[in-house]
Amino acid sequence: MAADVSSCVTCRDGGADWLMVPLRHRLPGRGSRSRLPKPSAGAALEAVRGALVRAGSTMALPPAALLPGVLLVADALALVLLGPLVPALAPMGVAGVWLEAALRLPFLATAPRLLTPHRPPGATAAAVAAAATPAVFGTLRSLLGPPGAGPGLLAAAAPAWLGVTHVATALALLAWATPLMPGSLPEASPGVPKTLGGVPKAPAAFRRVLALAWSEWKVLGAAFLCLMLAATGETAGPYVTGKVLDAIRNRDGLTAGAVGMVVAAEAASVLFSGCRGWLFLLAAARLRQSLRLQLFSHLVHQDLDFFQGMPAAELSARFSTEVPLVSMAVPRGTNLLLRSLGMALVVGMAMVWLAPGLALLALLELPLGITTRRIHSARKQALQRSMLEASARTASEVQESIAAIETIQIFSAEEEEEERHSQNLDKELRLKEQMELELAGFTLIHRVLRLAIRVLVLFRSHQQLRDGSITPGVLVTFLLYRDTVGSHVQVLLIGFNEFMTNMAAGQKIWEYLDQEPTRDTGGTLEPSKLRGDITFQRVCFTYPGHPERPVLKDVSFEVRSGEVTALAGPNGSGKSTAVALLERLWDPGSGKVLLDGIPLQEYEHQYLHRQVVLVEQDPLLFSGTIRENVVLGLERCEESELREAATAAGAMEFIQGLEQGWDTEVGELGGRLAAGERCRLALARALLRRPTVLILDEALDDGDEGAAQRWVRTGLARTVLVVSHRPRVLEAADRLVVLERGAVAEAGTPTELRERHGAYSRLLQGGGGTGRPDAMGEGDRE
Repeated sequence: MAADVSSCVTCRDGGADWLMVPLRHRLPGRGSRSRLPKPSAGAALEAVRGALVRAGSTMALPPAALLPGVLLVADALALVLLGPLVPALAPMGVAGVWLEAALRLPFLATAPRLLTPHRPPGATAAAVAAAATPAVFGTLRSLLGPPGAGPGLLAAAAPAWLGVTHVATALALLAWATPLMPGSLPEASPGVPKTLGGVPKAPAAFRRVLALAWSEWKVLGAAFLCLMLAATGETAGPYVTGKVLDAIRNRDGLTAGAVGMVVAAEAASVLFSGCRGWLFLLAAARLRQSLRLQLFSHLVHQDLDFFQGMPAAELSARFSTEVPLVSMAVPRGTNLLLRSLGMALVVGMAMVWLAPGLALLALLELPLGITTRRIHSARKQALQRSMLEASARTASEVQESIAAIETIQIFSAEEEEEERHSQNLDKELRLKEQMELELAGFTLIHRVLRLAIRVLVLFRSHQQLRDGSITPGVLVTFLLYRDTVGSHVQVLLIGFNEFMTNMAAGQKIWEYLDQEPTRDTGGTLEPSKLRGDITFQRVCFTYPGHPERPVLKDVSFEVRSGEVTALAGPNGSGKSTAVALLERLWDPGSGKVLLDGIPLQEYEHQYLHRQVVLVEQDPLLFSGTIRENVVLGLERCEESELREAATAAGAMEFIQGLEQGWDTEVGELGGRLAAGERCRLALARALLRRPTVLILDEALDDGDEGAAQRWVRTGLARTVLVVSHRPRVLEAADRLVVLERGAVAEAGTPTELRERHGAYSRLLQGGGGTGRPDAMGEGDRE
């Protein structure tokens, strides 16, 4: 009888425990002569990998939690194999400890591959840390211990000591791999790649920022050169000072040359530091302008659907708060990080050259500071993104309330708006308080670590002064370097935290820049002349936000060149949607919109919008003069053409009545002008272009019903499509198309439609149908 047997083999050798993962073999029944197949190395590796993955799934452990266990098993195996080498490594002292770490590293670096494809990020760094940490502490033990105390090898250590070191290493690796508990921080924005704790991946954003900064490589290169020269002068100062002190102590005298060297070093540091700072600020200003222009240019080409789900105040807040942060990332990051990193490395090597033992103690601040800063930085990045989101929402709510202040006062909603604004501010305050509290805790821990390291350095330097291994001048130079490297390490950590914060602030900006319009604007057709015939062929359309509610259903009609065609229908019948499709603000879901028999998609985008011009009932004007608003988008315009268009639109009379005439400022959104005056300026802006197709969406009053016919006769427009609910405007049209519930109800001349007593007659009478005549032109999306 065959039986499935799971075996678990535990071995103990040299004080190290290691566990062979259970393997399942099918044993032959009694009396069988068949032998067990010898598993290959690849099959065994796959079995181990599968067992680890199943164990992690069974215990609901993430790969980051399995990593320490895998590393410890691999380390135990390495120590067993290194046992015979202990007699050769032990006499080597510190060098033997580091050689043992180098021999353990291949085992530790290979072990995380067992977790593939669930290998956590940073596994290689964790393996290096696991190999180097015992060697670092062994070296410190030999430096701080009594004379003659040498470092111990892990392969020769007692099992209890191995247990302590392995458990401590496991806890450190867990803290390194999972600095944040899942769910402890707000989720990153949709579309942003995340790691543990909702922190977005930095490499992609870092590459984006570097690509942006490359445009200013000349300025940044000059700044970097000044940075190196300033660092050279700053490094030389303490060394020269120490030499001067030794000369004084040895009664060699204070020479003018020594004083000159000190002054020259300090002067070079000050001069080149000033140049470095100015160049980095110049680069930041240029990058800020470039990024703002790039972002604005990208946004204005987005689809309407993008803006309908995005408050204008939020976009404005991105420009005012996040763009400056991102633009400062490379200049300020280079200034702080490279300078501090370079100075820390150079000064650190100088410290090692002067006093190796003291240098190892002093430089211990670097890994400890980086580890604590890394944990705090991950928290701060997520909180910073949440703060920016909350600030953008608050700004959007303020702008919305100010814009609708009349409605708020009419419905006595002041207290409700105050409460809503108070809730938004409270959320911002809570996030700010949490950031400050965590910063205070980090600062406390960081300062305690620095104080402990300084006490150890002073204790050891006192011992070396007593035994004469260093001179007072060397000690002064070393202490000056220690303070220098300490400050640079602190600036390095702060600069790295600031750099990562700025990178996190740019996540939304990169999302916007990655957002591509869904409409195809790659048409190339630009005919020299158009007739202006428009055809809707079985057009169906639904708005992206409401796919379950079709707005246009199998709509077909024609608008002939040289005629005025009116589009009529009750509220919500689809008139404004049809106009938006003709302007190609949207593309049909199915069917075609043709201009002179050619689909709109085949025309070049800017050419199409020069030929098809829309004037709305309440048009928007931009801050500036009347002249600037009328000639908007035109490279050149003759004064006679400007006056002709203004006269045809009925705007010339009120323009001449203004004190400054064409140079009158219209104010924000044209707020200094009346609604009728804004509409006439918009008509003049459209007629100045002599469009092939002129669309008037509720832009004509009862007294202007004959204006469209005049514009066609005088050549200011070839084809006019009027959307209106006014009977006199509809009756003045050559043809009528009546829409009901998103479909064409009837079409023909006004006389023909009146005689049919159908949908058009119901509109004129103000009863029946699906809406009221005075409501037409509003809410077509509903």
